[in-house]
Amino acid sequence: MPLPCIQLLLLFLIINKLPSLLHAEFTVILPDTSSASILDPPAQPGDVLTWAHTDPSEQLAVQAIMAAIGNDWAASVPDVCQGRWHGIECVPGVDGDVYHVVSLSFGALSDDTAFPACSTGATLSPAILSLPHLRSLFFYRCFTSNPQPIPSFLGQMGPTIRSLVLRENGHVGPIPTELGNLTALRVLDLHGNQLVSTIPKSFQRLENLQLFDLSHNSLSGAIPELKLPKLRILDLGYNALHGQIPEGFSQCGTLLKMDLSRNRLTKQIPDSIGKLANLILLDLSHNSLMGPLPVTLRKMHALKALILNSNSMPEWTVPNEIFTGLKNLIMLVLSDMGLVGPVPDSIGYLPSLRVLRLDRNKLNGSIPESFKNLKNISELSISNNKLTGPVPFGKEMVWRLGKKLRVHNNLGLCCEDRNLEWYEGIGSMYGIGKCKGSSN
Repeated sequence: MPLPCIQLLLLFLIINKLPSLLHAEFTVILPDTSSASILDPPAQPGDVLTWAHTDPSEQLAVQAIMAAIGNDWAASVPDVCQGRWHGIECVPGVDGDVYHVVSLSFGALSDDTAFPACSTGATLSPAILSLPHLRSLFFYRCFTSNPQPIPSFLGQMGPTIRSLVLRENGHVGPIPTELGNLTALRVLDLHGNQLVSTIPKSFQRLENLQLFDLSHNSLSGAIPELKLPKLRILDLGYNALHGQIPEGFSQCGTLLKMDLSRNRLTKQIPDSIGKLANLILLDLSHNSLMGPLPVTLRKMHALKALILNSNSMPEWTVPNEIFTGLKNLIMLVLSDMGLVGPVPDSIGYLPSLRVLRLDRNKLNGSIPESFKNLKNISELSISNNKLTGPVPFGKEMVWRLGKKLRVHNNLGLCCEDRNLEWYEGIGSMYGIGKCKGSSN
């Protein structure tokens, strides 16, 4: 199974761990309807209050926001909440006579999503500050034709705001430190922009944050000590962050996903990472992290994906016991790390393992006999090492893996008599010959 497919599977598993959040504002496309406020629960589709109307100041604010992104048609809508177009959510106030705007979404997510689109020259209007009950603000690919900084006035939004998503918008410049004032935020997603400079230290105040995604930008500097006790998803991948992994992450005990891949992080992975007992996915690949790996990794019993490839740890031998506690591990990627010594026998006793990549290292010795226990394996790559001796795989595993079994470019892997039934005709495909003493 290709690596992206496995990652999608893991994302599905992570989502399944968050049922309560997915029914609230954690799913950024959905509005927050669970937070306590002065507002009554939102009206149901059949409960239209025909006598109610949108708060006049909020009506004007929405029309100004729509005009700024090129939707002048909103000026002709007599009541924006009664209009009920996709992308706006309203709830009745305590007296039931006035609607308040609680969620705004813009941008074409897909052909099936009818959020108002953004035109060339769209801007983000400060009229947003005139929506005191706003819980969710979502902009997707709205400003790519007119790149602009994230406006600092967003940090003045009211205490009801729970979700701020500015995804793939073409935003440039630094992240405003004022966003750290939004202490009720649960979702902050700035993925896929052109943001530069450092991660604001003011984000340390976002103690209610549950999803934090700054990936695919051009951020630099050290990662600040973010001790966010409710954080579930952390994605800072594809930036230019440097320095070491902060010890403070160990206090994010609710973390399910940590992706710090494709940065410039250095030094060792801290031992404290083993405290993340709920972590499902850990991706630290494509950095400059040093060995040895912390033995505390074996305490991460919930871990399903450990991706560490392309960190240079030359002349480091992987301890056999480091993987013994990872019974739920589905993906283990340790390619391109300069690892030496034998392949850990303990890997063969990981019952859930589906993807194993140990290629392009300097591993020596033989493939452990325990590898024939990997009943669920769908991809196994140990090519470009210094392995010798017999290949322990049986016919069933070999035929099941097909081209996903990669053992070529080793020093002397071979096939014994007991496995000659599968060797004939396909042994050359794997770059292995018959072991000395085997039948001709």
